[in-house]
Amino acid sequence: MPELPEVQSVVNHFKGYLEGQTIKMIKPLNRYHKVFHSISSKELNQKVKHQTIYSLWRRGKYIIMDLDRGHLSIHLRMTGKLQTKINETDQLKHFTAFMQLENGKYLYFKDYRKFGRWYFFNNISNLETKLGCEPLSSNFTRNFLNKGLKQSRGMIKPKLLAQSFIAGLGNIYIDESLWFAGIHPKTKCCNISSIKIKRLHSAIKQILKKAIQYNGTTIINYSPGDDTKGNFSKSLKVFGKQNELCPRCMTSISKIFVGQRGTHFCPSCQRL
Repeated sequence: MPELPEVQSVVNHFKGYLEGQTIKMIKPLNRYHKVFHSISSKELNQKVKHQTIYSLWRRGKYIIMDLDRGHLSIHLRMTGKLQTKINETDQLKHFTAFMQLENGKYLYFKDYRKFGRWYFFNNISNLETKLGCEPLSSNFTRNFLNKGLKQSRGMIKPKLLAQSFIAGLGNIYIDESLWFAGIHPKTKCCNISSIKIKRLHSAIKQILKKAIQYNGTTIINYSPGDDTKGNFSKSLKVFGKQNELCPRCMTSISKIFVGQRGTHFCPSCQRL
């Protein structure tokens, strides 16, 4: 599933394309009406038709378009991607929705697994109550992370995956951050030393910033937009590297399951 750097890269890619444009219509494709979450396509069009997109931004893993009245939002889920056109190599069955702008341009939603969703929010207060701290915001301080972890007796990997705690983190960047901080993914949060929490705080911010610079990580089919690719995979240290050597200590990288999520770590650098 695309994480914070991937979603931010999508926003960066389409910002100039969408901001300032007016919506003409939105429709489902291949009769896949489920793509619109809790709203019919007719009702959605009534709400967004002739509205201008004046800001495109990200909250957690949600892409948000601020309109004159309300907010149109997209969650890519596992395989969703946005395109400005349908290419000759595309199969039409993979598309679930499109939006036409009044300037004649289009935004297509391609989604192999069909888990991605479009939302309409009158306001984003309900979304804000579900999502925790943005890790690249000024609110994500070392004190915030230290307090949140010291109050939890659960394991660190599931804690960091909780979107209500820190919004936008997922498997890739959690595994990478824990490796940099030298923390085993099964370590109880309350047992992590202040020194390692300091390292973790720094690692999360630095890794996310670098991943955004590289347009995220393309592993299977993620694209920032129009079939471009994210190049951060070349910088990964442990994620997807099972049985390869740890670049820090040359121990073989292991893969285990933590909270039913595939998890990569170095048994030597990240001792339990």
